[in-house]
Amino acid sequence: MNTQPVHLRPFREADLVLFDRFSTDPAVGGTFEWEGFRSTDSFHRRWKEDGLLETSPRWLVIADGDDAAIGWVNWRDDPRAGPGAYEIGALVLPEVRGKGIGTLAQGQLIDYLFATTPVHRISAITEVDNIAEQRALERCGFRQEGRLRGTHFRAGQWRDSFAYSILRNDHDPVPDSDRLPGGDGTE
Repeated sequence: MNTQPVHLRPFREADLVLFDRFSTDPAVGGTFEWEGFRSTDSFHRRWKEDGLLETSPRWLVIADGDDAAIGWVNWRDDPRAGPGAYEIGALVLPEVRGKGIGTLAQGQLIDYLFATTPVHRISAITEVDNIAEQRALERCGFRQEGRLRGTHFRAGQWRDSFAYSILRNDHDPVPDSDRLPGGDGTE
């Protein structure tokens, strides 16, 4: 058993069930990520082609201490910001939400990207009503840059979002336990 509460790793074939669940179960996408039913063929095809790691968007599994897949993080080239910029995202399965896993995983992804790529800017966009994600990003060192009007279509209407970013110069890796409220690894 891994002693870390979560860690990131490449997808394995058995982990593709995460995409199957996301594409067919509204609870997996939750309030802010469910966009309707869709085919999972493209995820399976991409995994066979490049392991979900060679072309944008790139994906890693969030795994628990027993190495079970409990979500994912992803990053994509951000053409709005130009070369050296990524936009990130994360999804945690509903059965393990509310435990700080998304915060830990996004923090690990940021550390990974700054350590292994020449990225200068990492951004994230989240709906204004997604308070949990806003707090997670802030705990990871992101700064809110502003409000973007009408960026997400959900539940029949266009919704506003907040834009966040962290620059390489802002980044100061911290232990996972310091990313959570109380600094003791619990929420």
